[in-house]
Amino acid sequence: MSTLRTTPPLLAALATLAACSGTPARRPVPPPPAPLPAPARPAPAAPAPAPPAATPAPAPPAGVALPEPPALVREFRGVWVASVDNIDWPSRRDLTSDEQRRELVAILDRARELGLNAVLLQVRPAADALYPSALEPWSEYLTGLQGRAPSPAWDPLAFAVREAHARGLELHAWLNPYRAKHPSATGPLDPSHVAVRQPQGVWRYGSYLWMDPGDSAGVAQSMAVIEDIVRRYDVDGIHVDDYFYPYEERDRAGRVIPFPDSLTTYARYVARGGTLAIGDWRRANVDAWVRGMYERTKAIKPWVKVGISPFGIWRPGFPADVRGFDSYDKLYGDSRKWLREGWLDYATPQLYWPIAKEGQRYPSLLAWWAGENVQGRHLWPGNYTSRTGGTGWPASELVDQVRLTRQQRGATGNVHFSMAAFLPPRPDRRTGELRPRPALDTLARTLAGETYAARALVPASPWLARPGDVLAAPTVDAAPNATLAVRLPPGAAARVVVAQCWTGSGWRTVHVPLADPALPVVTLPPGTTTGILGAWLSWIDRTGRESPRTPWRAGVVSGR
Repeated sequence: MSTLRTTPPLLAALATLAACSGTPARRPVPPPPAPLPAPARPAPAAPAPAPPAATPAPAPPAGVALPEPPALVREFRGVWVASVDNIDWPSRRDLTSDEQRRELVAILDRARELGLNAVLLQVRPAADALYPSALEPWSEYLTGLQGRAPSPAWDPLAFAVREAHARGLELHAWLNPYRAKHPSATGPLDPSHVAVRQPQGVWRYGSYLWMDPGDSAGVAQSMAVIEDIVRRYDVDGIHVDDYFYPYEERDRAGRVIPFPDSLTTYARYVARGGTLAIGDWRRANVDAWVRGMYERTKAIKPWVKVGISPFGIWRPGFPADVRGFDSYDKLYGDSRKWLREGWLDYATPQLYWPIAKEGQRYPSLLAWWAGENVQGRHLWPGNYTSRTGGTGWPASELVDQVRLTRQQRGATGNVHFSMAAFLPPRPDRRTGELRPRPALDTLARTLAGETYAARALVPASPWLARPGDVLAAPTVDAAPNATLAVRLPPGAAARVVVAQCWTGSGWRTVHVPLADPALPVVTLPPGTTTGILGAWLSWIDRTGRESPRTPWRAGVVSGR
Protein backbone atom coordinates (compact mmCIF):
# COMPACT_ATOMS: atom_id res chain seq x y z
CA MET A 1 0.00 0.00 0.00
CA SER A 2 1.63 3.20 -1.16
CA THR A 3 -0.66 5.90 0.22
CA LEU A 4 -2.82 6.36 3.28
CA ARG A 5 -6.43 7.09 2.48
CA THR A 6 -9.87 6.73 3.90
CA THR A 7 -11.05 3.17 3.48
CA PRO A 8 -14.15 3.08 1.27
CA PRO A 9 -16.99 1.51 3.23
CA LEU A 10 -17.78 -1.18 0.72
CA LEU A 11 -14.16 -2.05 0.14
CA ALA A 12 -13.75 -2.71 3.86
CA ALA A 13 -16.57 -5.24 3.64
CA LEU A 14 -15.62 -6.84 0.33
CA ALA A 15 -13.85 -9.82 1.78
CA THR A 16 -16.67 -10.47 4.19
CA LEU A 17 -19.36 -10.18 1.54
CA ALA A 18 -17.68 -12.85 -0.44
CA ALA A 19 -18.63 -15.21 2.36
CA CYS A 20 -22.16 -15.24 1.02
CA SER A 21 -21.00 -17.45 -1.82
CA GLY A 22 -19.04 -19.97 0.24
CA THR A 23 -17.37 -20.80 3.51
CA PRO A 24 -14.63 -18.31 4.38
CA ALA A 25 -11.21 -19.58 5.27
CA ARG A 26 -10.02 -19.14 8.82
CA ARG A 27 -7.83 -16.07 8.75
CA PRO A 28 -4.80 -15.45 10.95
CA VAL A 29 -4.40 -12.23 12.90
CA PRO A 30 -1.82 -10.23 10.93
CA PRO A 31 0.64 -7.75 12.44
CA PRO A 32 -0.01 -4.03 12.11
CA PRO A 33 0.56 -2.64 8.63
CA ALA A 34 3.98 -1.49 7.52
CA PRO A 35 4.74 2.24 7.72
CA LEU A 36 3.06 4.29 5.04
CA PRO A 37 4.13 7.52 3.42
CA ALA A 38 2.36 10.75 4.13
CA PRO A 39 -1.24 10.93 2.96
CA ALA A 40 -2.65 13.59 0.80
CA ARG A 41 -5.09 15.95 2.45
CA PRO A 42 -8.57 14.45 1.96
CA ALA A 43 -10.57 16.12 -0.75
CA PRO A 44 -14.07 17.41 0.04
CA ALA A 45 -16.68 14.73 -0.18
CA ALA A 46 -18.17 14.53 -3.63
CA PRO A 47 -21.94 14.33 -4.09
CA ALA A 48 -23.26 10.79 -4.09
CA PRO A 49 -23.32 9.43 -7.65
CA ALA A 50 -26.67 8.79 -9.19
CA PRO A 51 -27.64 5.15 -8.71
CA PRO A 52 -27.55 2.91 -11.77
CA ALA A 53 -30.80 2.39 -13.55
CA ALA A 54 -32.46 -0.42 -11.68
CA THR A 55 -33.63 -3.54 -13.42
CA PRO A 56 -36.27 -5.75 -11.87
CA ALA A 57 -35.05 -8.69 -9.85
CA PRO A 58 -35.75 -12.06 -11.49
CA ALA A 59 -39.28 -13.24 -10.92
CA PRO A 60 -39.13 -16.20 -8.54
CA PRO A 61 -41.11 -19.36 -9.13
CA ALA A 62 -44.11 -19.82 -6.89
CA GLY A 63 -44.39 -22.16 -4.00
CA VAL A 64 -40.97 -21.98 -2.32
CA ALA A 65 -40.49 -19.54 0.55
CA LEU A 66 -37.29 -17.88 1.69
CA PRO A 67 -36.82 -19.01 5.29
CA GLU A 68 -36.71 -16.54 8.16
CA PRO A 69 -33.14 -15.58 9.07
CA PRO A 70 -31.69 -15.96 12.56
CA ALA A 71 -31.52 -13.04 14.96
CA LEU A 72 -28.55 -10.76 14.44
CA VAL A 73 -25.63 -11.27 16.82
CA ARG A 74 -25.44 -8.35 19.27
CA GLU A 75 -22.58 -7.72 21.72
CA PHE A 76 -20.54 -4.70 22.69
CA ARG A 77 -16.84 -5.42 22.16
CA GLY A 78 -14.93 -2.30 23.09
CA VAL A 79 -11.38 -1.30 23.87
CA TRP A 80 -9.94 1.75 25.60
CA VAL A 81 -7.25 3.62 23.66
CA ALA A 82 -5.44 5.77 26.23
CA SER A 83 -3.44 8.85 25.31
CA VAL A 84 -2.35 9.84 28.84
CA ASP A 85 1.32 9.01 29.35
CA ASN A 86 1.26 7.70 25.76
CA ILE A 87 -0.06 4.36 27.01
CA ASP A 88 -1.67 3.38 23.69
CA TRP A 89 -1.69 6.22 21.20
CA PRO A 90 0.36 8.01 20.13
CA SER A 91 3.21 5.78 21.28
CA ARG A 92 5.57 8.76 21.63
CA ARG A 93 5.34 12.54 21.79
CA ASP A 94 7.79 13.14 18.96
CA LEU A 95 5.93 11.39 16.14
CA THR A 96 5.20 13.19 12.90
CA SER A 97 1.64 13.71 11.79
CA ASP A 98 2.06 10.89 9.27
CA GLU A 99 3.35 8.55 11.96
CA GLN A 100 0.45 9.46 14.25
CA ARG A 101 -2.02 8.63 11.50
CA ARG A 102 -0.31 5.36 10.69
CA GLU A 103 -0.45 4.28 14.32
CA LEU A 104 -4.10 5.17 14.56
CA VAL A 105 -4.91 3.23 11.39
CA ALA A 106 -2.99 0.23 12.75
CA ILE A 107 -5.04 0.38 15.97
CA LEU A 108 -8.34 0.49 14.09
CA ASP A 109 -7.30 -2.31 11.75
CA ARG A 110 -6.21 -4.40 14.71
CA ALA A 111 -9.50 -3.79 16.51
CA ARG A 112 -11.42 -5.06 13.50
CA GLU A 113 -9.10 -8.07 13.10
CA LEU A 114 -9.82 -9.06 16.70
CA GLY A 115 -13.59 -8.91 16.16
CA LEU A 116 -14.10 -5.76 18.23
CA ASN A 117 -16.76 -3.23 17.28
CA ALA A 118 -16.03 -0.12 19.37
CA VAL A 119 -13.03 2.05 20.23
CA LEU A 120 -13.06 4.43 23.21
CA LEU A 121 -10.43 7.01 22.27
CA GLN A 122 -9.07 9.32 24.97
CA VAL A 123 -9.22 12.83 23.52
CA ARG A 124 -9.05 14.90 26.73
CA PRO A 125 -6.65 13.38 29.26
CA ALA A 126 -5.98 16.49 31.37
CA ALA A 127 -7.92 19.63 30.35
CA ASP A 128 -6.17 19.44 26.98
CA ALA A 129 -7.20 18.24 23.54
CA LEU A 130 -6.13 15.70 20.94
CA TYR A 131 -8.19 17.56 18.36
CA PRO A 132 -8.39 21.24 17.32
CA SER A 133 -10.24 23.09 20.08
CA ALA A 134 -10.95 26.73 20.79
CA LEU A 135 -11.54 25.82 24.45
CA GLU A 136 -8.36 23.96 25.43
CA PRO A 137 -4.78 23.60 24.20
CA TRP A 138 -3.31 20.82 22.12
CA SER A 139 -2.10 17.97 24.31
CA GLU A 140 1.54 17.47 25.20
CA TYR A 141 1.00 13.75 24.62
CA LEU A 142 0.38 14.45 20.94
CA THR A 143 3.03 17.00 20.00
CA GLY A 144 5.49 17.07 22.90
CA LEU A 145 4.57 20.59 24.01
CA GLN A 146 1.18 21.65 25.30
CA GLY A 147 -0.43 24.15 22.93
CA ARG A 148 1.71 23.16 19.95
CA ALA A 149 -0.41 22.10 16.99
CA PRO A 150 0.60 19.09 14.90
CA SER A 151 2.52 20.01 11.76
CA PRO A 152 1.34 19.47 9.13
CA ALA A 153 -2.04 20.21 10.67
CA TRP A 154 -4.65 17.49 10.94
CA ASP A 155 -7.67 16.61 13.09
CA PRO A 156 -7.09 13.27 14.88
CA LEU A 157 -10.66 12.99 16.16
CA ALA A 158 -12.30 13.62 12.79
CA PHE A 159 -9.87 11.16 11.21
CA ALA A 160 -10.56 8.53 13.89
CA VAL A 161 -14.33 8.87 13.51
CA ARG A 162 -14.21 8.53 9.73
CA GLU A 163 -11.80 5.60 9.70
CA ALA A 164 -13.57 3.78 12.54
CA HIS A 165 -16.94 4.00 10.80
CA ALA A 166 -15.43 2.78 7.54
CA ARG A 167 -14.36 -0.36 9.41
CA GLY A 168 -17.68 -0.93 11.17
CA LEU A 169 -16.37 0.34 14.52
CA GLU A 170 -18.11 2.77 16.84
CA LEU A 171 -15.97 5.67 18.05
CA HIS A 172 -16.58 7.01 21.57
CA ALA A 173 -14.81 10.17 22.69
CA TRP A 174 -13.27 9.45 26.10
CA LEU A 175 -12.73 12.41 28.44
CA ASN A 176 -11.54 13.02 31.96
CA PRO A 177 -13.78 15.72 33.44
CA TYR A 178 -11.58 17.31 36.13
CA ARG A 179 -7.94 16.21 35.91
CA ALA A 180 -5.88 19.26 34.90
CA LYS A 181 -2.37 17.78 34.83
CA HIS A 182 -1.01 14.26 35.09
CA PRO A 183 2.42 13.54 36.63
CA SER A 184 3.63 12.16 33.30
CA ALA A 185 3.27 15.61 31.69
CA THR A 186 6.63 17.33 32.04
CA GLY A 187 6.31 20.47 29.92
CA PRO A 188 4.92 23.90 30.83
CA LEU A 189 1.24 24.74 30.76
CA ASP A 190 -0.01 26.70 27.77
CA PRO A 191 -1.48 30.16 28.50
CA SER A 192 -4.88 28.86 27.31
CA HIS A 193 -4.92 26.05 29.88
CA VAL A 194 -7.60 26.27 32.56
CA ALA A 195 -5.00 26.22 35.36
CA VAL A 196 -3.50 29.40 33.91
CA ARG A 197 -6.75 31.15 32.96
CA GLN A 198 -8.74 30.19 36.07
CA PRO A 199 -6.21 29.31 38.78
CA GLN A 200 -8.74 29.98 41.54
CA GLY A 201 -10.59 26.77 40.57
CA VAL A 202 -7.59 24.47 40.11
CA TRP A 203 -5.69 22.87 42.98
CA ARG A 204 -2.31 21.22 43.23
CA TYR A 205 -3.04 17.88 44.79
CA GLY A 206 -0.03 15.67 45.38
CA SER A 207 1.58 15.14 42.00
CA TYR A 208 -1.53 16.31 40.11
CA LEU A 209 -3.36 19.49 39.19
CA TRP A 210 -7.10 19.08 39.74
CA MET A 211 -10.12 21.15 38.79
CA ASP A 212 -12.49 21.62 41.71
CA PRO A 213 -15.88 19.95 40.98
CA GLY A 214 -17.41 22.42 43.44
CA ASP A 215 -16.22 25.40 41.42
CA SER A 216 -18.77 26.66 38.90
CA ALA A 217 -16.12 27.74 36.39
CA GLY A 218 -14.57 24.28 36.29
CA VAL A 219 -17.97 22.67 35.91
CA ALA A 220 -18.81 24.99 33.02
CA GLN A 221 -15.45 24.34 31.35
CA SER A 222 -15.85 20.57 31.30
CA MET A 223 -19.46 20.82 30.16
CA ALA A 224 -18.56 23.18 27.31
CA VAL A 225 -15.85 20.79 26.08
CA ILE A 226 -18.33 17.92 25.83
CA GLU A 227 -20.94 20.06 24.09
CA ASP A 228 -18.31 21.18 21.57
CA ILE A 229 -17.32 17.61 20.72
CA VAL A 230 -20.92 16.45 20.36
CA ARG A 231 -21.76 19.37 18.04
CA ARG A 232 -18.69 19.12 15.80
CA TYR A 233 -18.02 15.40 15.51
CA ASP A 234 -20.05 12.37 14.46
CA VAL A 235 -19.08 10.41 17.57
CA ASP A 236 -21.16 7.45 18.67
CA GLY A 237 -20.65 8.09 22.36
CA ILE A 238 -19.27 10.32 25.09
CA HIS A 239 -17.31 8.31 27.62
CA VAL A 240 -16.22 9.55 31.06
CA ASP A 241 -13.86 7.61 33.31
CA ASP A 242 -13.86 7.22 37.10
CA TYR A 243 -11.94 10.38 38.02
CA PHE A 244 -14.25 13.02 39.44
CA TYR A 245 -12.70 13.76 42.78
CA PRO A 246 -9.17 12.34 42.75
CA TYR A 247 -7.82 9.16 44.23
CA GLU A 248 -6.13 9.87 47.55
CA GLU A 249 -2.60 11.25 47.39
CA ARG A 250 -0.19 10.84 50.31
CA ASP A 251 2.72 12.89 51.55
CA ARG A 252 6.23 11.56 52.18
CA ALA A 253 5.20 10.42 55.65
CA GLY A 254 2.39 8.33 54.18
CA ARG A 255 -0.41 10.59 55.42
CA VAL A 256 -3.44 11.26 53.21
CA ILE A 257 -3.34 14.77 51.75
CA PRO A 258 -6.74 16.48 52.22
CA PHE A 259 -8.30 17.80 49.03
CA PRO A 260 -8.12 21.64 49.29
CA ASP A 261 -11.84 22.29 48.76
CA SER A 262 -12.54 21.88 52.48
CA LEU A 263 -11.13 25.35 53.18
CA THR A 264 -12.39 27.02 50.00
CA THR A 265 -15.44 26.03 47.96
CA TYR A 266 -16.96 23.90 50.70
CA ALA A 267 -16.33 26.61 53.28
CA ARG A 268 -18.13 29.12 51.03
CA TYR A 269 -21.03 26.68 50.63
CA VAL A 270 -21.39 26.41 54.43
CA ALA A 271 -21.08 30.18 54.83
CA ARG A 272 -24.04 30.58 52.48
CA GLY A 273 -26.16 28.33 54.66
CA GLY A 274 -25.42 24.91 53.19
CA THR A 275 -26.11 22.00 55.52
CA LEU A 276 -24.69 18.96 53.70
CA ALA A 277 -21.67 17.19 55.14
CA ILE A 278 -18.62 17.52 52.92
CA GLY A 279 -18.90 13.99 51.51
CA ASP A 280 -22.58 14.47 50.63
CA TRP A 281 -21.80 17.88 49.15
CA ARG A 282 -19.09 16.43 46.94
CA ARG A 283 -21.40 13.65 45.73
CA ALA A 284 -24.10 16.23 44.99
CA ASN A 285 -21.61 18.19 42.87
CA VAL A 286 -20.79 15.10 40.84
CA ASP A 287 -24.45 14.09 40.54
CA ALA A 288 -25.38 17.50 39.16
CA TRP A 289 -22.59 17.37 36.60
CA VAL A 290 -23.45 13.83 35.44
CA ARG A 291 -27.14 14.65 35.06
CA GLY A 292 -26.41 17.92 33.28
CA MET A 293 -23.90 16.28 30.94
CA TYR A 294 -26.45 13.62 29.98
CA GLU A 295 -29.26 16.10 29.38
CA ARG A 296 -27.15 18.51 27.36
CA THR A 297 -25.78 15.74 25.15
CA LYS A 298 -29.30 14.53 24.40
CA ALA A 299 -30.46 18.06 23.63
CA ILE A 300 -27.81 18.29 20.89
CA LYS A 301 -27.80 14.75 19.46
CA PRO A 302 -30.19 12.29 21.13
CA TRP A 303 -28.54 9.28 19.51
CA VAL A 304 -25.10 9.86 21.04
CA LYS A 305 -24.63 7.37 23.87
CA VAL A 306 -23.37 8.61 27.24
CA GLY A 307 -21.32 6.20 29.32
CA ILE A 308 -19.26 6.26 32.50
CA SER A 309 -16.72 3.71 33.73
CA PRO A 310 -16.85 4.02 37.53
CA PHE A 311 -14.64 2.17 39.98
CA GLY A 312 -16.02 -1.36 40.13
CA ILE A 313 -17.10 -1.31 43.80
CA TRP A 314 -19.93 1.05 44.70
CA ARG A 315 -19.75 0.46 48.46
CA PRO A 316 -18.36 -2.35 50.59
CA GLY A 317 -21.07 -4.92 51.33
CA PHE A 318 -22.79 -4.42 47.97
CA PRO A 319 -22.96 -7.31 47.31
CA ALA A 320 -22.46 -8.87 50.72
CA ASP A 321 -19.15 -10.64 49.96
CA VAL A 322 -17.46 -7.49 48.57
CA ARG A 323 -15.03 -5.31 50.51
CA GLY A 324 -12.27 -2.80 49.79
CA PHE A 325 -11.81 0.62 48.20
CA ASP A 326 -15.05 2.08 46.82
CA SER A 327 -16.41 4.78 44.55
CA TYR A 328 -18.99 6.23 46.95
CA ASP A 329 -16.79 7.24 49.90
CA LYS A 330 -13.38 7.58 48.24
CA LEU A 331 -14.13 9.18 44.86
CA TYR A 332 -17.52 10.71 45.79
CA GLY A 333 -19.20 9.08 42.83
CA ASP A 334 -22.65 7.64 43.53
CA SER A 335 -22.43 5.43 40.46
CA ARG A 336 -25.42 3.29 41.43
CA LYS A 337 -27.58 6.39 41.50
CA TRP A 338 -26.56 7.42 37.98
CA LEU A 339 -27.52 4.01 36.65
CA ARG A 340 -30.79 3.79 38.59
CA GLU A 341 -31.83 7.31 37.59
CA GLY A 342 -31.16 6.69 33.89
CA TRP A 343 -28.45 9.37 33.61
CA LEU A 344 -26.37 6.92 31.57
CA ASP A 345 -26.94 4.95 28.40
CA TYR A 346 -24.29 2.48 29.45
CA ALA A 347 -22.29 1.70 32.56
CA THR A 348 -18.82 0.20 32.36
CA PRO A 349 -17.84 -0.56 35.95
CA GLN A 350 -14.15 -1.37 36.10
CA LEU A 351 -14.25 -4.97 37.30
CA TYR A 352 -10.49 -5.31 37.39
CA TRP A 353 -10.33 -8.42 39.59
CA PRO A 354 -10.14 -12.11 38.72
CA ILE A 355 -13.04 -14.50 38.94
CA ALA A 356 -11.85 -16.08 42.20
CA LYS A 357 -10.56 -12.94 43.97
CA GLU A 358 -11.67 -13.06 47.62
CA GLY A 359 -13.66 -9.92 48.43
CA GLN A 360 -13.84 -8.70 44.81
CA ARG A 361 -15.04 -11.66 42.77
CA TYR A 362 -15.77 -10.75 39.16
CA PRO A 363 -19.04 -12.72 38.89
CA SER A 364 -20.38 -11.38 42.22
CA LEU A 365 -19.79 -7.78 41.24
CA LEU A 366 -21.15 -8.32 37.73
CA ALA A 367 -24.36 -9.83 39.07
CA TRP A 368 -24.79 -6.97 41.54
CA TRP A 369 -24.43 -4.31 38.85
CA ALA A 370 -26.91 -6.18 36.65
CA GLY A 371 -29.40 -6.18 39.52
CA GLU A 372 -29.08 -2.42 39.92
CA ASN A 373 -29.80 -1.76 36.24
CA VAL A 374 -33.49 -1.07 36.83
CA GLN A 375 -33.76 1.25 33.80
CA GLY A 376 -32.64 -1.47 31.39
CA ARG A 377 -29.63 0.46 30.13
CA HIS A 378 -26.48 -1.21 28.81
CA LEU A 379 -24.07 -2.92 31.19
CA TRP A 380 -20.65 -3.42 29.61
CA PRO A 381 -18.09 -4.19 32.34
CA GLY A 382 -14.49 -3.12 31.95
CA ASN A 383 -11.83 -5.85 32.03
CA TYR A 384 -8.17 -5.56 33.01
CA THR A 385 -6.92 -7.19 29.83
CA SER A 386 -3.42 -5.69 30.12
CA ARG A 387 -2.93 -7.73 33.29
CA THR A 388 -2.60 -10.85 31.15
CA GLY A 389 0.86 -12.41 31.07
CA GLY A 390 4.06 -11.90 32.99
CA THR A 391 3.23 -12.15 36.69
CA GLY A 392 -0.42 -11.44 35.92
CA TRP A 393 -3.27 -13.59 34.69
CA PRO A 394 -3.37 -16.41 32.17
CA ALA A 395 -5.19 -15.76 28.91
CA SER A 396 -7.98 -18.07 30.08
CA GLU A 397 -8.92 -15.61 32.85
CA LEU A 398 -10.03 -12.96 30.35
CA VAL A 399 -11.72 -15.48 28.07
CA ASP A 400 -13.66 -16.81 31.04
CA GLN A 401 -14.65 -13.29 32.11
CA VAL A 402 -16.15 -12.65 28.68
CA ARG A 403 -17.95 -15.99 28.94
CA LEU A 404 -19.38 -15.08 32.36
CA THR A 405 -20.53 -11.71 31.02
CA ARG A 406 -22.41 -13.48 28.24
CA GLN A 407 -24.10 -15.71 30.82
CA GLN A 408 -25.16 -12.80 33.03
CA ARG A 409 -28.67 -11.60 32.28
CA GLY A 410 -28.62 -7.84 31.67
CA ALA A 411 -24.95 -7.64 30.61
CA THR A 412 -24.31 -7.43 26.88
CA GLY A 413 -20.62 -6.83 26.30
CA ASN A 414 -17.17 -5.96 27.60
CA VAL A 415 -14.58 -3.20 27.32
CA HIS A 416 -10.90 -4.12 27.42
CA PHE A 417 -8.16 -2.06 29.05
CA SER A 418 -6.19 -1.30 27.05
CA MET A 419 -5.28 -1.43 23.37
CA ALA A 420 -1.60 -1.89 24.23
CA ALA A 421 -2.46 -5.47 25.19
CA PHE A 422 -3.32 -6.19 21.57
CA LEU A 423 -0.48 -4.34 19.86
CA PRO A 424 3.08 -5.55 19.25
CA PRO A 425 5.22 -5.11 22.37
CA ARG A 426 7.17 -1.88 22.73
CA PRO A 427 10.70 -1.60 24.11
CA ASP A 428 10.84 -1.06 27.85
CA ARG A 429 11.11 2.70 28.49
CA ARG A 430 13.91 2.20 31.01
CA THR A 431 15.93 -0.70 29.62
CA GLY A 432 14.93 -0.74 25.94
CA GLU A 433 14.32 -4.47 26.25
CA LEU A 434 11.70 -6.04 24.02
CA ARG A 435 10.01 -8.84 25.93
CA PRO A 436 7.85 -11.52 24.33
CA ARG A 437 4.25 -11.77 25.56
CA PRO A 438 3.05 -15.31 24.90
CA ALA A 439 -0.04 -15.05 27.12
CA LEU A 440 -1.27 -11.91 25.34
CA ASP A 441 -0.55 -13.51 21.97
CA THR A 442 -2.66 -16.50 23.04
CA LEU A 443 -5.45 -14.21 24.18
CA ALA A 444 -5.49 -12.32 20.87
CA ARG A 445 -5.61 -15.56 18.87
CA THR A 446 -8.44 -16.88 21.02
CA LEU A 447 -10.48 -13.70 20.74
CA ALA A 448 -10.05 -13.40 16.98
CA GLY A 449 -10.43 -17.10 16.18
CA GLU A 450 -13.02 -18.20 18.71
CA THR A 451 -14.57 -15.78 21.21
CA TYR A 452 -15.13 -12.94 18.74
CA ALA A 453 -14.94 -14.95 15.51
CA ALA A 454 -18.54 -14.15 14.53
CA ARG A 455 -19.07 -10.46 13.81
CA ALA A 456 -21.42 -8.71 16.22
CA LEU A 457 -23.40 -5.50 16.06
CA VAL A 458 -23.48 -3.14 19.01
CA PRO A 459 -26.66 -3.72 21.08
CA ALA A 460 -29.51 -1.39 20.17
CA SER A 461 -30.48 1.60 22.32
CA PRO A 462 -34.17 2.05 21.40
CA TRP A 463 -34.76 4.66 24.14
CA LEU A 464 -32.54 7.05 22.15
CA ALA A 465 -34.85 7.11 19.15
CA ARG A 466 -37.13 10.10 18.74
CA PRO A 467 -40.81 9.38 19.51
CA GLY A 468 -42.63 8.26 16.41
CA ASP A 469 -39.40 7.60 14.49
CA VAL A 470 -40.31 4.42 12.60
CA LEU A 471 -37.71 2.82 10.36
CA ALA A 472 -38.67 1.92 6.81
CA ALA A 473 -37.44 -1.15 4.96
CA PRO A 474 -34.87 -0.69 2.20
CA THR A 475 -35.64 -1.22 -1.46
CA VAL A 476 -33.58 -3.87 -3.18
CA ASP A 477 -33.04 -3.91 -6.95
CA ALA A 478 -30.93 -5.97 -9.24
CA ALA A 479 -27.98 -3.95 -10.42
CA PRO A 480 -25.40 -4.46 -13.18
CA ASN A 481 -22.71 -7.11 -12.73
CA ALA A 482 -24.97 -9.58 -10.95
CA THR A 483 -25.14 -7.65 -7.70
CA LEU A 484 -27.75 -5.78 -5.68
CA ALA A 485 -28.46 -2.11 -5.05
CA VAL A 486 -29.82 -1.43 -1.58
CA ARG A 487 -31.75 1.85 -1.57
CA LEU A 488 -32.12 3.39 1.85
CA PRO A 489 -35.14 5.50 2.83
CA PRO A 490 -34.65 9.29 2.79
CA GLY A 491 -33.01 10.49 5.98
CA ALA A 492 -32.12 6.95 7.05
CA ALA A 493 -28.80 7.89 8.78
CA ALA A 494 -27.59 4.31 8.43
CA ARG A 495 -24.45 2.97 10.08
CA VAL A 496 -24.53 -0.53 8.63
CA VAL A 497 -26.31 -2.45 5.87
CA VAL A 498 -26.91 -6.10 6.75
CA ALA A 499 -27.20 -8.94 4.26
CA GLN A 500 -28.31 -12.33 5.58
CA CYS A 501 -27.60 -14.77 2.76
CA TRP A 502 -29.33 -18.16 2.47
CA THR A 503 -27.25 -20.89 0.83
CA GLY A 504 -29.85 -23.62 1.07
CA SER A 505 -28.08 -25.27 4.00
CA GLY A 506 -27.19 -22.32 6.24
CA TRP A 507 -26.83 -18.58 6.68
CA ARG A 508 -24.01 -16.13 6.08
CA THR A 509 -24.46 -12.76 7.75
CA VAL A 510 -22.61 -9.82 6.26
CA HIS A 511 -22.15 -6.33 7.72
CA VAL A 512 -21.46 -3.50 5.27
CA PRO A 513 -20.26 -0.46 7.28
CA LEU A 514 -21.06 3.03 6.04
CA ALA A 515 -18.64 5.86 6.74
CA ASP A 516 -21.26 8.31 5.46
CA PRO A 517 -24.64 7.91 7.24
CA ALA A 518 -26.35 9.95 4.49
CA LEU A 519 -25.44 7.53 1.69
CA PRO A 520 -28.71 6.86 -0.23
CA VAL A 521 -27.70 3.73 -2.16
CA VAL A 522 -25.35 0.89 -1.26
CA THR A 523 -24.35 -1.29 -4.17
CA LEU A 524 -23.08 -4.63 -2.97
CA PRO A 525 -19.91 -5.87 -4.65
CA PRO A 526 -20.14 -8.00 -7.82
CA GLY A 527 -20.61 -11.70 -7.15
CA THR A 528 -22.55 -11.19 -3.96
CA THR A 529 -25.49 -13.18 -5.25
CA THR A 530 -23.42 -16.01 -6.70
CA GLY A 531 -24.18 -19.39 -5.14
CA ILE A 532 -26.95 -18.23 -2.82
CA LEU A 533 -30.70 -18.82 -3.02
CA GLY A 534 -31.77 -15.57 -1.48
CA ALA A 535 -31.07 -12.93 1.12
CA TRP A 536 -32.73 -10.63 3.60
CA LEU A 537 -31.54 -7.00 3.49
CA SER A 538 -31.88 -4.45 6.28
CA TRP A 539 -30.07 -1.45 7.71
CA ILE A 540 -29.03 -0.34 11.19
CA ASP A 541 -29.57 3.24 12.34
CA ARG A 542 -27.40 5.30 14.71
CA THR A 543 -29.29 4.01 17.76
CA GLY A 544 -28.58 0.42 16.72
CA ARG A 545 -32.17 -0.36 15.69
CA GLU A 546 -32.73 -2.66 12.73
CA SER A 547 -35.12 -1.72 9.94
CA PRO A 548 -37.73 -4.15 8.63
CA ARG A 549 -36.08 -6.70 6.34
CA THR A 550 -36.56 -6.83 2.61
CA PRO A 551 -36.28 -10.24 0.90
CA TRP A 552 -34.38 -10.83 -2.29
CA ARG A 553 -34.74 -14.16 -4.03
CA ALA A 554 -32.62 -15.68 -6.73
CA GLY A 555 -34.37 -17.28 -9.62
CA VAL A 556 -34.78 -20.58 -7.78
CA VAL A 557 -36.47 -19.20 -4.68
CA SER A 558 -39.80 -17.43 -4.30
CA GLY A 559 -41.04 -15.12 -1.64
CA ARG A 560 -43.92 -15.26 0.68
